[in-house]
This record gives sequence, structure tokens and C-alpha cells, in this order.
Amino acid sequence: MMDVKFDEHGLIPAVVQDVVSKEVLMVAYMNEEALQKSIETKQTWFYSRSRNELWHKGATSGNKQDIEDIRYDCDKDTLLVLVSPHGPACHEGTYSCFRTAETDKERERSSDRFAIINELESIIAKREAEMPEGAYTTYLFGKGVDKILKKVGEEATEVVIAAKNRNHDELKWEVADLIYHVLVLLREQKLPLDDVLAVLEERHRK
Repeated sequence: MMDVKFDEHGLIPAVVQDVVSKEVLMVAYMNEEALQKSIETKQTWFYSRSRNELWHKGATSGNKQDIEDIRYDCDKDTLLVLVSPHGPACHEGTYSCFRTAETDKERERSSDRFAIINELESIIAKREAEMPEGAYTTYLFGKGVDKILKKVGEEATEVVIAAKNRNHDELKWEVADLIYHVLVLLREQKLPLDDVLAVLEERHRK
């Protein structure tokens, strides 16, 4: 059992985060039994304060969360649960229980030139979880890895052609398409973009 501190009601808050996209999906509470079951089954279990009972995330909806790691903060009174989600986290059918205002997104873009990558990675994760009809990303996930790999190959070839043609307008569109499809592939493979960035940083340091 983890050495953590439960409150006077025998509970500890658990922040659930997608291990790949780093998006915070939900916040719930665990008691000692829920934490023990989460550790043993490697899936999230929580304690419902309104129903006064344990609940297994996804037991009814099928939207289970496979636990990759459980961490606690410096005071040992809050948990961070890193998961690979199978479907939406929110009971309303959305990828995350949290919403981001459009004004906040614009502020992020203005202060971080790579904010769109973070946003796109989050949207791709949301599409995989919710699988909305008519979305191109849904189509790719539905077709599977072979289709995604084919698109990555096609876009890489088109980047080469655009570069050989010295056509900047064409090149920027093709590179954008390639980056998008690579992000979809990383999501399908459950490989965080952070791992790729870590390799780049390691190479740079050497």
C-alpha cells in the first residue's frame, strides 16, 4: 500500500491524467480500498461521496482507464494517476471533464509558438476517445494503423516533392499534413510526443 495521507473522511483526491497527451481528464476521490483495488487491477477505482460506495471507472460505460503510474505530491495528500483511457472520461461523453475557454486558447497561442502542437495533440486524443462521426481523425482511427502509416508515407513523399519544386506555399501545407498524421500515429501507438522530444534533447546535449 502506498504511504499517503487520507483526510478525516478517509479520502484522498486523485487527479487523472492521460499519460500520452498530458491532458487532465478528471478529478475524483479514493479511499484506502479504492486505491488498493486500483493498484491490484491496474485500472481506476474511486469512492463516490454521494453514493457512499466504490465504483470502477468504465464498469458500466466501458470507458475504462488502464493505470500506467500512480504518484503522490510532496505532502502525500493528493494522487496523480497517469492512465491510458479507453473512451471518454466524462459522463457527458467528452474526452475530459474539463473545458478550456477559447480566450484562454488564444492567450496560449500568443505566448507559445508551439501551443498549437499541444492543442492538436489534445484534440487527436479527444477524437480517439469520443470517435465523433464525420471527423477525419475518427476515420483514421477507425481504419487502423495500416491506413495511418499509409498517410504518413504519402505526406512524407509530398513534402519531398514540394521541397524539390522549391514551392514554399505547397511545402508549408504538406509539412503541416505530415506533422498532423505523425501525431495521429503517435496517439495510435500510445507513444507520448514528450518521449520524442526527450530523444531530440538527449541528442542535442550529446
